[in-house]
Amino acid sequence: MKLSRERCLLLLIDLQKAFISADGDLAKRGRDISQMQEAAKNCDHLARIARACSIPVVWTRMMVRSDYADGGKMITDLLPHLKTSGALRRGTPDVEIDPNLHVADDDEVMDKPRNSAWIGTSLEVYLKSRQIENIIVGGVTTSMCVDTTVRDLGQRDYATFVVKQAVADFDQARHEAALSIMSFGFARVIDLNDCVAAIEGKGIDF
Repeated sequence: MKLSRERCLLLLIDLQKAFISADGDLAKRGRDISQMQEAAKNCDHLARIARACSIPVVWTRMMVRSDYADGGKMITDLLPHLKTSGALRRGTPDVEIDPNLHVADDDEVMDKPRNSAWIGTSLEVYLKSRQIENIIVGGVTTSMCVDTTVRDLGQRDYATFVVKQAVADFDQARHEAALSIMSFGFARVIDLNDCVAAIEGKGIDF
């Protein structure tokens, strides 16, 4: 698959306080967020380069209603502690993009109630209206919202490129497993420097 700036989009997944801030839900539960904070810095770097190359940037935020009615089985059965702790509720600090990151006025921010950025958002309309074919992905966590989104994109025949230094997880084993699975059948997992070279130059075949 060839990556170039033509018909390209940068999709940044859930770089919000809940996951990468010291006062967010994951940190409060004792999870190691250091790798995710590093990935977020690389995402911010990618966003600056993307804008300079006239590549649109889309940020997603994971959030649910205050009564968690749209959280589905993930909330009621799989991860009930999210409701118990009050995490990811719309209108709370948890869902805000981390203030250390820079969201430009022309960037798009999409709120989603599920792991995949495809569900409950306007992403499909956004991509089709701009004739996007190539999607660069960064964000957190690798094994949950990044992986789920990448699978949905790959199954819809978008050329999807996951930047390995721009994704992270609080569990390294799950992170590595997710990268392996995504690269097997859903996306190309590429190096940050190679990604930058591709979009700043004439493109690279991966």
